[in-house]
Amino acid sequence: MICDYSVIKKSFLLLVGQIADGICTPLIGYESDRTPGCGNYGKRKTWHLVGTLSVVLSFAFIFNQCLGCDSFTPQWASLIYFVPFIVIFQFGWAATQISHLSLIPELVTCQHAKVELTAYRYAFTVIANITVYAVAYLLFHLQAGGDDDPLSDALGPIDIPIFRVALLYMSTRLIVNLSQTYISMYLINTLGLPKKFIATIPLVMYLSGFLSSFIMKPLSKLIGKCLTYFVGLLLIMAFSYWVLLDAKMGQQVYGAAVLLGAGSATILVISLSMTAELIGDQTQSGAFVYGAMSFTDKVANGAAVMIIQALHPCHTVVCCPACVWFYHYVMVIVTGGVAFIAALALCTILIWPIKIRLRNAAVVSEDAARVN
Repeated sequence: MICDYSVIKKSFLLLVGQIADGICTPLIGYESDRTPGCGNYGKRKTWHLVGTLSVVLSFAFIFNQCLGCDSFTPQWASLIYFVPFIVIFQFGWAATQISHLSLIPELVTCQHAKVELTAYRYAFTVIANITVYAVAYLLFHLQAGGDDDPLSDALGPIDIPIFRVALLYMSTRLIVNLSQTYISMYLINTLGLPKKFIATIPLVMYLSGFLSSFIMKPLSKLIGKCLTYFVGLLLIMAFSYWVLLDAKMGQQVYGAAVLLGAGSATILVISLSMTAELIGDQTQSGAFVYGAMSFTDKVANGAAVMIIQALHPCHTVVCCPACVWFYHYVMVIVTGGVAFIAALALCTILIWPIKIRLRNAAVVSEDAARVN
């Protein structure tokens, strides 16, 4: 049913989901920090369970035809049908994500242990995604039939570090999410590669990200988190320049995918560990901080997709000649362009190091922990 919608209607549904997620995340974070939880189950695990049940109950309805709809049902009616399920799903996703992330600063206090736990978390995320893409590859292969086609409640100046880390995290998520969103269109419409590349290229990206997650802890201990993040940005920018200069990329796209996968994994893990270090020992506000970070992420991603879809040169479902170069430059901008913004945010952290806000304190002491 959604496949029959216009580009604007599809992007509207995505924007609704991103806004819902963006609004839910700080609210869930705020409540998760203050609610006692269900019995002895714990407040973080309680919210994780609520989120999981919300996702399970709503997910199937989003990817199936609306109940009672047929070919004569107006699109606006089916559009309204999908909105509440999308909102419930995004609420559940936010509750699961925020409660899980906020466990990290409560489980450990050592900064390097936080990086290690975040890397483990990402590694298992990669394993789950690899399973999905492996199944997708098998389906495409079988479908082809053997075809060998190739804090305190008040905000003030003392909260500026939160905004700087939020800008860094938002830029990171824009790179990771938008590159994953448009990589398939780039492969098929711009490079003209077979459909099997839709499964193999993301698989290579996740594998390279999985392997790079194991070297993040020793690398961050050696050169610090900021420089480790900068190394990830260099990989992203290398991918962007490769795409920009090589318009007829063939099998070389696997090499570019390795750069994008390793760079995306590095900047995502390090940005999350910076957030954990910003929280410090103020774990009672951990979920709210993660929720605030995710708010900027979801709204920015939703708005970015809406803008990109509005600029799409083709007004039909089939890709027109103009969209060949459109997706080429989209991949360049959402990686290299946003990486430049992330580099500016990183510079502000290097010039004015982040100081952890102390509980019930009007000022931050000069010996407060800093992000390396």
